[in-house]
Amino acid sequence: MKFTKMQGIGNDYVYVNCFKEEVKNPSEVSIFVSDRHFGIGSDGLILIKPSDVADFKMDMYNADGSQAEMCGNGIRCVGKYVYDYGLTDKEDITVETLAGIKKLHFEIEDGKVSLITVDMGEPILEPALVPVDVSVLKPVDKVRDAVIDEPLTVDGKEYNVTCVSMGNPHAIVYVDSTKDLEIEKIGPSFEHHEFFPKRVNTEFIEVINRGEVNMRVWERGAAETWACGTGACASTVAGVLNKVTDNEIILHLLGGDLKVKWDEETKHVFMTGPAKVVFDGEIDI
Repeated sequence: MKFTKMQGIGNDYVYVNCFKEEVKNPSEVSIFVSDRHFGIGSDGLILIKPSDVADFKMDMYNADGSQAEMCGNGIRCVGKYVYDYGLTDKEDITVETLAGIKKLHFEIEDGKVSLITVDMGEPILEPALVPVDVSVLKPVDKVRDAVIDEPLTVDGKEYNVTCVSMGNPHAIVYVDSTKDLEIEKIGPSFEHHEFFPKRVNTEFIEVINRGEVNMRVWERGAAETWACGTGACASTVAGVLNKVTDNEIILHLLGGDLKVKWDEETKHVFMTGPAKVVFDGEIDI
């Protein structure tokens, strides 16, 4: 199987061009290639496929083999791949995902994609659609159109969470410092909490000022990753809902920076960031 390893600010995946390759057991393949000791090493597997409803289709699997709806860093890499490797010459494309069709715009330098802006669509706040189980929250008889700054007990400690879906579920938690966060201890407890029926990606946010935050993320099925594009978008929405940030901010993640804007007119979230090719290779599967 021929592949390309790519990364979006450190969020790395193995990409396969399924216009030329066939991957019969993508869940098993994702587990194998993601292993950083015996495989290629990645946060998962992304297949680039033909689509009947868009220019391309992105099929994504986490490192544990579970299928995911969407990945903001991953879709930017898909955009760079299809342009740089000659699958398209358009600077604006559409990509089909399990979270809907996303629109991408490329900034080109020396014939290659340098930055990608993704229209991530409207955030989903309705609890049942995120999804979260509001019966876990107290008081249980309170009607909630959204979960914003709600107390949630995790491992015996109370956290205030804001829940947003960008096609996949996110819980945003504000902390005093991301540097001192023991994310490997608390991350799994959030991911598998009964409040999140489909598990959850958890973003821990340290607000620097109204236009700038630090972010660390625990991703379901992948543990801590260096970046999460959908998580950055969800965190931007949460910042506005909690009135702690503006609607356009810079997010500093372990792997680099993303610029995200929640447009007041369209209600869509726009994410801008880079994508890089690490190397091309071939492996027996």
